[in-house]
Amino acid sequence: MTDPADPAAPAGPVAVWHRLADFAVLLDGFHALKHALRFGAEVPVAVTTDRAATLALADELAPDVRETLDALLTEVAPGTYEKLVPRPHPTGVAALAVRPPRAANLEVLARVPRPAPVVVLDNPRNLGNAGAVIRLAAGFGATGVVTTGTLDPWHPTVVRGGAGLHFATAVERVTVEELPAGPLYALDPEGDDIRGVKLPDDAVLAFGSERSGLSAELRARADHLVALPMRPQVSSYNLATSVGMTLYHWSLTADF
Repeated sequence: MTDPADPAAPAGPVAVWHRLADFAVLLDGFHALKHALRFGAEVPVAVTTDRAATLALADELAPDVRETLDALLTEVAPGTYEKLVPRPHPTGVAALAVRPPRAANLEVLARVPRPAPVVVLDNPRNLGNAGAVIRLAAGFGATGVVTTGTLDPWHPTVVRGGAGLHFATAVERVTVEELPAGPLYALDPEGDDIRGVKLPDDAVLAFGSERSGLSAELRARADHLVALPMRPQVSSYNLATSVGMTLYHWSLTADF
């Protein structure tokens, strides 16, 4: 007879993991799981290599989700954990979450008036940078982050870089034609100095890739071109830095 407490049993977490892994969102590490739970993610399975240590970490850093983690976490052997994830996390924690429905995210992005801007990453290339932008946007309370082009904003590396905060804001891939309504402010070296511009709460803030900048299609759609202050002979800022500077500028006059 199979032990129902065995993680590898048919109804155990390892079996559930294998059934869901191809389409669920991988939450890599304690902080990703913590954030996802805080913002209402549906998490059908979570594993740890040291349950007591993970709950102690929750006591210290996330007492608000400690009870949920206590009910959710299953301890597995380190070898089993390493087979479930492509890159083991130092905390030895991983989980699978249900991706929010695209229709629900698009509904959030389409609402007007909006209390906070939408960030657009135009043809981004770097998965880690995209994740860092989502983490920043969530921290500032942005309405959402959308990408154009081929990069999947829900790629596991992006989710890892975002520390699970995809669930704190609306994240989707769209075409330029599908961008949310609102005045489109595009970051461009030829734009007006952002320090003299007030960004409205319903702004759509567009950022091009570090190598090629804005696409011609998106630049043509822009209502305003704005530029970040930059020392001469410095070619560009990191993408996440540019987004952080712009959202901070918006926040200075936002009504929180």
